[in-house]
Amino acid sequence: MSEESSLAASESSIHYAGWGVTAAAFAGVMVSFAPIVPYTFSLFLNPLHASFGWKREAMSGAFALAAMTCALVSPAIGLLLDRFPPRRILLPAIVLFAAALASLSRMGSGIGRFYLTYFVLGLAANGTAQFAYTRTVLTWFDRRRGFALALILTGSGVGALIIPPLTQWVIQHHGWRSAYLMLGSIALLGIPLTALLVRNRPAPAQQIEKHVEPGATIGAALRSWPFWILAIIILLSAFSENGLVTNLSAILTEHGIAASAAALALSVRGGAGIVGRLCSGYLLDRFPAQRIQTCILLLSAAGTLILAYAKTPAVSLTGATLLGIGLGSEADVGPYLLSRYFGRRHFSVLYGFTWTAYAIGGATGPMTMGHLYDRAGAYLPVFIVGLAGVSLLAALFSLLLVPTGSAAVEGADPSLSGSWPLPATGQEP
Repeated sequence: MSEESSLAASESSIHYAGWGVTAAAFAGVMVSFAPIVPYTFSLFLNPLHASFGWKREAMSGAFALAAMTCALVSPAIGLLLDRFPPRRILLPAIVLFAAALASLSRMGSGIGRFYLTYFVLGLAANGTAQFAYTRTVLTWFDRRRGFALALILTGSGVGALIIPPLTQWVIQHHGWRSAYLMLGSIALLGIPLTALLVRNRPAPAQQIEKHVEPGATIGAALRSWPFWILAIIILLSAFSENGLVTNLSAILTEHGIAASAAALALSVRGGAGIVGRLCSGYLLDRFPAQRIQTCILLLSAAGTLILAYAKTPAVSLTGATLLGIGLGSEADVGPYLLSRYFGRRHFSVLYGFTWTAYAIGGATGPMTMGHLYDRAGAYLPVFIVGLAGVSLLAALFSLLLVPTGSAAVEGADPSLSGSWPLPATGQEP
């Protein structure tokens, strides 16, 4: 059996060590920034307005601050992840994130405290989420890379399925302060498996001697058009997704849908994301990732359009399902394409730059929706239709990407043709 066939066979074994790393990453992402902050933010809008009289645009500004902070620090976090064992970054970030969430339970009427806490959440965000776990899992997989990445991101979907209705229940029965304290406690659940299992697969002896991993240089990647097209797609999809999801509960309740049904729609969006991510992960290992990206962005545009006119729970759940399959799956494709176009030598730094694009879109989307609401006094359907148009524009940009086998980036390695030698087995100290 050839070395390549042996590696593929080992990845297919349930006993392969990489699947344990992936399971731990799944658990960490399930209780990270990714499912907690975006998917519960809208549940606190009405309670905080009732308690302090804060306007929605002002509250959305805090989410935008977290997103922009995340944008600024993501490349630096990526640089650390490329140079140090992942647990040195992950564990302190989880503790900081959990403490910041819990501190919101002690918040007073001054909105400055709200902003300061979301600034801290932004600092810790990508140190807890899929961003921090992805590079580690990439070191363990080649032939099953798409499915492994999908499993990591499925953790976010599972968290989004469970955490919003639980948060809504706590808000209704115990108040929003108890809900924030509960979210801080949930965030700490990512620590045990991360501490025990999350580690990079050691490089082979020849790579250790050269002190270099295969992949494009940062400069070569930043000079290439595939990188910037990916960044634009990510920015547009984040604008649409976060602009809708952070306001979805309030949008649906304004349309006459009960708060419990609105929270269920958020959970269904997360549950559909689970199915979409697993399916997309399976397809990514078999079909051109660029065309898969186009299809799922079109699905998200369709789901957003349905939610613009949702007046009943059934219609809202339909829209949330399509939205979840679409935007939930699109998150798999970005890092997968980055790894195939540019290799893993500077993967986390490049991923950090695309997260900067994501954070810019994630910040401006909610702020735009909050501003439009405060001016119109309502979530008009035309606002939501505009978000659907942004998703459609992202789908059109995805048509410009060529299959990775046809891409060529100066300084890249054989990953541009689809694979590179995997490191030898072993454990990180």
